[in-house]
Amino acid sequence: MRRRRQGGQTMIEFTLVYGLVLLPLTFIFVFACQMLWVWHSVAEWTRNGAKYAATHCFQSDGGNVKQWMRENVPPMVDINRFREGEVDLNVDYFNADPQSGELTPFTCDGAECTPECVPQTVRVTVASYEFRRMFDVLGLPPVTLPDFRTAVSMEGAGCNPEEQTCLP
Repeated sequence: MRRRRQGGQTMIEFTLVYGLVLLPLTFIFVFACQMLWVWHSVAEWTRNGAKYAATHCFQSDGGNVKQWMRENVPPMVDINRFREGEVDLNVDYFNADPQSGELTPFTCDGAECTPECVPQTVRVTVASYEFRRMFDVLGLPPVTLPDFRTAVSMEGAGCNPEEQTCLP
């Protein structure tokens, strides 16, 4: 008779510990791992977008880079939010001021995507991403990740001066 009472007490203690401690810690661990996975993937995706921009022609709106990035989102949770444009992508081109050395926004008076229209630096920014995975269900606010930025020197913008062509 005494043994049954202890068995029931053990089961109740286990249920309380599991339900109030172990299960929530397991979910916190899973969500933290998913968030770190997204963080790493977006950082790498931003770098790849900047590399692509450095090797392809200048377009003032960065349309070619944005399109390439949306088509090449790495596999991760929330992949559709990146593909469908919920996250902001910005592509900015710069030239160094000859006197001060400061970067100034690049403008091209001629036709875009020509060997005469090549900036010195490009910066790709991924902004406005909020990690919401199950936070809405739990009534918690989403975690806003910081803006991811990568700037690289242009590598000729994919232009061949001999043929007067550039990679779009």
